[in-house]
Amino acid sequence: MVDFTFLLVVAGTFLIAGSVKGVIGLGLPSVSLALLSVALDLPTAMALLLIPSFVTNIWQSMVGGNARAILVRLWPFLAMATFTVWIGAAALTRVNLSLLTALLGSLLIIYAVVNLTGIRIVVPSHHEFWAGPLIGSVNGVLTGMTGSFAVPGVMFLQAIGLPRNMLIQAMGMLFTVSTVALAAALQQANFLTLQYGAISAAAVVPAITGMVLGQRIRERLSEQVFRNVFFVSLLILGTYIIVNALQKL
Repeated sequence: MVDFTFLLVVAGTFLIAGSVKGVIGLGLPSVSLALLSVALDLPTAMALLLIPSFVTNIWQSMVGGNARAILVRLWPFLAMATFTVWIGAAALTRVNLSLLTALLGSLLIIYAVVNLTGIRIVVPSHHEFWAGPLIGSVNGVLTGMTGSFAVPGVMFLQAIGLPRNMLIQAMGMLFTVSTVALAAALQQANFLTLQYGAISAAAVVPAITGMVLGQRIRERLSEQVFRNVFFVSLLILGTYIIVNALQKL
């Protein structure tokens, strides 16, 4: 039997994460994983993330009219980001979970710092043929180990100079295929139970509610200010996750 406090933590987490995504168009996986990993073990946090992440990103991956162009250009990157998740997920049963949680905190810090400082790496088009599969593989392994989809995958999508609408759709496609691969890997490793699946499905409600709330907040608040607050918060939370995880070693 799952206690009420556990359900309240999950609902509150996805309400917050959905609100962030509603305001700035991203952040649901990062926020929900960061908050859940503070209160729960990493595999449980990853399992609870799956269905809200899939539902909120599948639409993003389909809207924009650029799916064919993205697949033609980025299929090696997306394929490797998908297939290598199993390699990373194997670490969940072989590596101390506190170390993997600290790795998650480190990825959150990198994601926050890159966005706060405006660092932009440029990958010339003639290097995409090898950089895409390589970075996709790294992204997949890190997804399997930590549940984080963003580093270095999102940075690669930004580095190749995609137009804004295509970038948003490509991010949605990356997050969607990564979520599906992570679900399969967690199921194979016996981390995805029927109970967690049901709670993850129920978490779609607060996530969607948060997105609607966030869209209304966006009408009254500067998106850039909110982005800065979001990434500073992610930086602080990532640091706390690392310190907390290392104390458990």
